[in-house]
This record gives sequence, C-alpha cells and structure tokens, in this order.
Amino acid sequence: MALYDFDLFTIGAGSGGVAGSRRAASYGARVGICEDSRWGGTCVIRGCVPKKLLVYGAHFADDLKDAEAYGWRLKGKTFDWPSLIAAKNAEIDRLEGIYRKLLSDSGVKLITGRGTLVDPHTIEVAGKRYTAANILIATGGHPVTPDIPGIEHVISSNEALDLKELPKRIVIVGASYIAVEFAGIFSSLGAKTHLVYRGEEVLRGFDGDVRAAVAENFRHRGLKLHPRTEIARIEKAEKGFTLATKSGGNLEADVVMYATGRAPNTEGIGLEAAGVNLTPDGRVEVDEWSRCLVPHIYAVGDVSNGINLTPVAIYEARALAETLFNNNRLKLDRANIPTAVFAIPPVGTVGLSEDKARERGAAIDVYHARFRPLKHTVSGRQERTMMKLVVDRASDRVLGCHMVGDDAPEIMVGLAVALNCGATKRQFDRTIGIHPTSAEEFITMRDKTPEPGPVPDFKIGAEG
Repeated sequence: MALYDFDLFTIGAGSGGVAGSRRAASYGARVGICEDSRWGGTCVIRGCVPKKLLVYGAHFADDLKDAEAYGWRLKGKTFDWPSLIAAKNAEIDRLEGIYRKLLSDSGVKLITGRGTLVDPHTIEVAGKRYTAANILIATGGHPVTPDIPGIEHVISSNEALDLKELPKRIVIVGASYIAVEFAGIFSSLGAKTHLVYRGEEVLRGFDGDVRAAVAENFRHRGLKLHPRTEIARIEKAEKGFTLATKSGGNLEADVVMYATGRAPNTEGIGLEAAGVNLTPDGRVEVDEWSRCLVPHIYAVGDVSNGINLTPVAIYEARALAETLFNNNRLKLDRANIPTAVFAIPPVGTVGLSEDKARERGAAIDVYHARFRPLKHTVSGRQERTMMKLVVDRASDRVLGCHMVGDDAPEIMVGLAVALNCGATKRQFDRTIGIHPTSAEEFITMRDKTPEPGPVPDFKIGAEG
C-alpha cells in the first residue's frame, strides 16, 4: 500500500502547475492538482494570451490606416470594442477547456478548490485532505496598488481585459511591461491615453536605448507620457475621475488603471505550517532546483523568487518532473533568457543590456541600427526600429541583442538560440541575411558606437 495518496500534488493550475503535472503523470507518477479559480492561471486567463489578443486587435488600427497608402480604399470602417472582448472571451473559454482536458487525459486528478498545506505532506482542499510525497506550489501572483486616497476607484490589468466599453480617456499609472502594453492597446484603439510613472523612462531594467526608443515611438503615436510624476489622490468627478499629482497638477480620465506591481499568492495557503521559507517580499524561497528549504516542497512561477516569466515557469516545472520521475536531473540555465514586451511596436531582448555588460568590468563594443522600416516609407508613419548588439571585446562573443520594432519578439527567439550557442560577432557578420527584412540589420551592423558617444542618426528605409 502506498504511503501517500499522490507522488506529486500541485497547488495551482496555471502554466507552470499544468506543465509540471502533465509531465510527471506521463512518467507514471500519481498526480493531483487543485485550482480555486479558472484553469489556466494568469497567463491563459488574465495575462499573456488575452492581452496579446487585444494587441492583435489594436494593431488593425494601424494596418487599416497604412493600407490606404498602399492603394486600398476602405470605406465605413468602424471598431466595436464589445465584439473584440467577446471574441477574446470565447478563445479563453476554449483554452481553459483544453487545459482541463490535457490534464485529465494525462491521468492527473483534477480537484476544484483552494489548496492549503496542513503539514509538510498534507494538503486540504474543500474540506478533504490529501497526502503527497512531493508538493509543488504554483499559485501565481496578483496585482497590487499603493495605499493612496481614492485607490478604490482604480482597475488593474485584470479588469482592463473585461471593460464593457472602450474608454475615451484613460490614465495608466506605472511603467512596467504591463502598463506599457495596455497603453499601446488603448492608445491605438483611439482612447486618449496618459502614462504616468515616477522614473525618467519606462521599462526599468531594460537596456537604456530600448527604453528611450519605446518612449519615442509612443510620443510619435500621440500617447501622453508623464515621467517623474506621482499620483497623490484620486477623486470621483462629475464625469470620470480627477487625479491630483504630487507636483500640483491634475489629470482627467474615464478609467484609471494601475500597473505598479504584483505580489505572490502566498497568504492563507498554510506555508508556515509546512515550514516553507519566504523572502522579505513574500515570495517562496527556492534554490536552483525550484526546491524550498523543506526538501520535498517546490515552487515555480510568480509565487517563487525566480524569474517571473511564463516560459520559465513551464521549463522549471517540467525540469522538476524530469528530475523527480524520469531520473533526468534537469535545471534552468538562467543565462540568455529572451523576453518581449508587446508594446506597439513591440520589444524583444535577450542577454545583457549595455549597462549590465559594463558592470562586469570587461571592455565591450556596442553596435546600433536605428531606421525607419521600409513599410513606413510608403505609409508615412514616423515609427522607428531600434536594434542593438552588445559584444565582449576580448572574446568577440555577443552578450546581448535588443530590438524595438515590428516582429521583435519573433526575431529574438532565433537570436536567443545563437547566444546560447556562444555566437560571436564575427559569426553574425558571416551570416547571409534575407533581403529586404528588418532582421538582416542584426547581421549587417559594422560600425561600433564611439565610447562614449551618441547613438547614430536615423537611417531612412534601411530595409531597402
């Protein structure tokens, strides 16, 4: 008779929890998983997927305008926000059903309800207790807002995905990728959009030229940026809301959205009872194997102190299943993890920023390409693409690739493979590109940026 009910019990059915549970079950492990909300977690239900669908919808605003420059005559075109939201919801419903089916078809036992740790090997869900040899915590995170007067009037990204109508005026507070992405969505769809943030530039932690390029493109699009600005209070007005800034100014909006941070879902799930250690900011502390101080309890995704990206959570959870149930010790290599910001136009990046590379102390070479894409030379759009390579001078190894422009996330996946193979600038130079494309700029950049020195001037129609 088995000592425990399950070999692995997962609390939370988001991307990481689902991936790890399915992989473990495929190796014959007895797996249970519980979820007290919708199956699919943040990414599928209220994050990456629905947001990307709205980004696609917003892109058509640009495409329709550009089409006229290319000879198309489009009369009577209108946009209907409720139709977009309905289509998004239908797709999320479909995906949730797929996630549930994938789990059940894999032999995973699905349990509906909030999972709470009773002791290091016992989980209680909806009044029933289950025991497990190993426990995976994959409960994700949630948006948080500051404690200021009137904060009850604001929405988060969760509610922004389900607004009943498109606001005419929206103020978005924050400069993270979530804030930047929603600013692009609402602005492109015609809302008068203000982005308010405390710093000098958006996207703290990204390469400086990426941050500047995103802000510049936003300004070209008419989006109003308010750097070095903090909100003191929010008041209900006759129409919408009034936001008072700490510098004495006011902003008016129909909707106020905050995207100023997220916190892990660690409260009320019995972590203390199981002896799980938390970091000062409340995340589950894990080692390189996703293991807590309690050796048979693990955590992945936004609830942990790891890198909070969906593909990372999936990889960590699958690596855990490989290690525990397939005799294949596997762990995440945290170097050269690509990431994207689905702004309009988007950001793609992998490897070290220029600042991070300089902090290492070794000499580097920096290459830039900034140009107006060929598509926009006909449409007249003022959007610019920015590309950048950071190279270790001694070894010639490419340390970082950064791009702001159409298709940046797609291009960056291939460059991530190159960086993980240790590609050098010489190997980039020897590669034959596809012409005319924007991507070929990554392998045709020849002139180093002087050190120190300004970014080179824009080129026009570089693809041509």
